[in-house]
Amino acid sequence: MNKRTEIWDVAVVGGGHAGVEAALVSARMGCSTLLVTSKISALAIMPCNPSIGGLAKSHLVYELDALGGEMGLNTDICGIQFRTLNVSRGPAVWATRVQCDKEMYTKRMQQVVKGQINLEVIEDQCVDLVVSDGAIKGLICAKAGQLEAKTVVLTTGTALRGRTFIGKEVEESAGDRRPASNDLSASLERIGFNLIRLKTGTPPRLHADSVDWSKTVVQPGEIPPPFFSMQAKMFHVEQTEAGKRKKEGKKYIEIANNNNQSKGDCNTSLLASDRENCSTWNNSGAITSSGPSKNAGFNHSSLFNGFNLSQEQIPCYLTHTNPKTHQIIRDNLNNSALYGGSITGTGVRYCPSIEDKIVKFAEAERHHVFLEPEGKDPDWIYPNGLSNSLPRDVQDEMVHSVEGLEKATFALYGYAIEYDSIDSRELRHTLESKRINSLFFAGQVNGTTGYEEAAVQGFMAGANAAIKVLGRKPLVLSRQEAYIGVLIDDLVTKGTNEPYRMFTSRAERRLILRQDNARYRLLAAAEYLGVSHESAINQTKFFEKLVTDEIARLESVRDKGVTLYKLLCRPDIKYTDLSDKNKNIPQEVIDQVQIRVKYQGYIAREKIAADRALREEHIIIPDWIDYWKIPSIRYESREKLDFVKPVNLGQASRITGVNPVDIAILSLVIKKGRV
Repeated sequence: MNKRTEIWDVAVVGGGHAGVEAALVSARMGCSTLLVTSKISALAIMPCNPSIGGLAKSHLVYELDALGGEMGLNTDICGIQFRTLNVSRGPAVWATRVQCDKEMYTKRMQQVVKGQINLEVIEDQCVDLVVSDGAIKGLICAKAGQLEAKTVVLTTGTALRGRTFIGKEVEESAGDRRPASNDLSASLERIGFNLIRLKTGTPPRLHADSVDWSKTVVQPGEIPPPFFSMQAKMFHVEQTEAGKRKKEGKKYIEIANNNNQSKGDCNTSLLASDRENCSTWNNSGAITSSGPSKNAGFNHSSLFNGFNLSQEQIPCYLTHTNPKTHQIIRDNLNNSALYGGSITGTGVRYCPSIEDKIVKFAEAERHHVFLEPEGKDPDWIYPNGLSNSLPRDVQDEMVHSVEGLEKATFALYGYAIEYDSIDSRELRHTLESKRINSLFFAGQVNGTTGYEEAAVQGFMAGANAAIKVLGRKPLVLSRQEAYIGVLIDDLVTKGTNEPYRMFTSRAERRLILRQDNARYRLLAAAEYLGVSHESAINQTKFFEKLVTDEIARLESVRDKGVTLYKLLCRPDIKYTDLSDKNKNIPQEVIDQVQIRVKYQGYIAREKIAADRALREEHIIIPDWIDYWKIPSIRYESREKLDFVKPVNLGQASRITGVNPVDIAILSLVIKKGRV
């Protein structure tokens, strides 16, 4: 086999959402990065639904954007419909969901990867890992041979021994015509990893011109669109205000003039009055001998890579299954790969196939089917709700029984996919393997499902791989400060025996972990990494000052003897109802002021509870602890503590089966300094 002499700082295996984010953040931190993907044309594809976000998932995307990830911006640029979900409830569970043009999403992300400094992409298949003295030394590829790397990030998605199922038809595949990776699964098993089988699936794709839209209910988008990324919001507001100025003939006045902002600084202003004079929209950064500077390795010669931030939206449509549909499925369950015995892996509990819905919710007379366009020229429709593993002829009959789809023609048939994943409890909070040093895992290989869950893991794994190479302190987000922290802590502490999906209910502190405040609570982490755009960092600081100043002003100004702060606390009063409101602050600042004031009592209690939990997380479990020598801790707890090897007392308390008495005993042992 060939052996390259170059030693990569970070080698990423897999070009899905996890792999792309891992490779980009590593390269942007100044590390030489290699991305190995089996199919370059499939880099960053959306193999399942054409949307980003949704309940709790949007929190992950906002957090990723705050840290400097790419998914949020790419989604905003390629979005064809934007909606905010759960608006009838409190802000803790508000969620943004964006339908994307799938082809455009992939194309732009590939351009970002192609133009990224410090990043090289090769089309090859990783077949083995090079391990020596308990540490990763590189990888072996089918064509390139042995490649040396200081760190390796595995983001294999559904490729590990991937098998797709359409009824009794079985094919070795990672899905969407991508090859399976059998050799790498065998390599992981040889190293000692315990692999588990999981399952997911996708519905058929239908031709848009074959749907009878008159029998469906239109689902329009939201105007103005709720963007994920800070850059998109700045650009959108700038263009909106520029249009207003042009239409109304009014001179633009920067709001920052009242806040002692320097005239030429467009980083922190709400709007950029002169794009040509704003260096932060065209700033490549530099790499110095002392390490990467702010935005090192960025290529921002064109923020949107030639794509427009369009406000044009395309509606989705709603229809439903019916008793006839359900009977067709019941009559053919034995032909389903899932219920016919072909699939042994565990499926997604919270995103069930249509077979699962019919079996587990037998009393339901109908189920939603959302018809989602896959692009701006919606030739293909994604019938969300009809994921299945039924034979082709049964899929034909099932789909044609749905109102509006009686004459629908198929572009692709739905299928189920089964694949290998590792036991994520073998990972540290950095997503580095406890078994093999400098080997990181991210995405579906860790047992999760969903683009968003994969992307944030990829970002954190790539960042920590780069940090390890640079000799810096690892970045670990607590579950008290981020949904990313909740996700990773759940995986490494509790593990999963079914595909893990993020929900707001998984977060104990969801009132303070809202999607609207992600940029503020993760500001310190973003500054530490140094890959978030400088204009976004500066604007976040500026907005935080505006929020703080405005709340202080509301506490001092009175209306008929009552402070504006107290008035705003009332449930029937909005900021716009105040007699002395500040007309010179942006809407995002107003939203923050309103939420912080109205929920201040609840937020204060949540922060107290979070601080208490953080104190437990600061009690580090020393290396000399031997759980088997502490007989007062229950046997089951000793067994689980020894397997997971929690880093701190907080993590230990969250291990399933370990009770508060066990934690109290462990705390006493730590304080005593000996077993």
